[in-house]
Amino acid sequence: MKYLYLIALLFSHNVFASGGYNFFTNASHTFHLPAHTIALIFGSILFLVIGLVYRASVSSVKNATIPDKGISLRNIIESLGQAMYSTAKTVMGEESAKRYFPYIIFVFCFILLTNVIGIFPGSMSPNQNLNTTLALGIFTFLYFNYQGIKAVGFVNYMKHFAGPMPALALLIFPIEIISVSVRPLSLALRLRGNMDGDHLILGIFSDLVPYIVPIPFYGMGLFVSFLQAFVFTLLTMIYIGMATAHHDHGEHDHHH
Repeated sequence: MKYLYLIALLFSHNVFASGGYNFFTNASHTFHLPAHTIALIFGSILFLVIGLVYRASVSSVKNATIPDKGISLRNIIESLGQAMYSTAKTVMGEESAKRYFPYIIFVFCFILLTNVIGIFPGSMSPNQNLNTTLALGIFTFLYFNYQGIKAVGFVNYMKHFAGPMPALALLIFPIEIISVSVRPLSLALRLRGNMDGDHLILGIFSDLVPYIVPIPFYGMGLFVSFLQAFVFTLLTMIYIGMATAHHDHGEHDHHH
């Protein structure tokens, strides 16, 4: 019955979207908060609920290493987690993957969920707003810099911005600092631009031909939601890896 309801919901997108209806936009008038803020709050609550449901499902089984039969929330989450962990091992190495995986999987799952929210009729993704994506970019910026300083110490971390040649340090250092400083903006603009464009296309086709035809675009929207969460997370892995890659070098210098 619930599947029939979902199909009917997808077929009748115009009921929700006609006249520019948006649940979060309407709610913003009630709560006197921006629509993207309400969408972010909703996504955060949903994220916590899914996390609690997953934890309860894992604790209720005798052997957590055995997956559920068929398609389940637990199987989906663990499949995504395994895929991201394998990617992290490839990009960062096994030791770093273990160390930084909690943040990596949080970023991926949170962005994926908040992206997917915007696919549903009469909804929006908080990641369509630059404020949300910039906040995510800044959190990642602070995180990888903190981990880099923690790994090698502040002085050694600053040294790698100066390059290998002391004679060119005055030239290279400001260039490297600027390059690192624009990373949160780059992350934010990429995520926001792609999500806004994807949902704009879906909205246009749904308004023009509201029945059946938009269904492939929901599939495309789901794919773009996953892809953008993956790209953001992959870049996060790369930035963390670059910031902490001098760990062994720093320890070597310390011993000498």
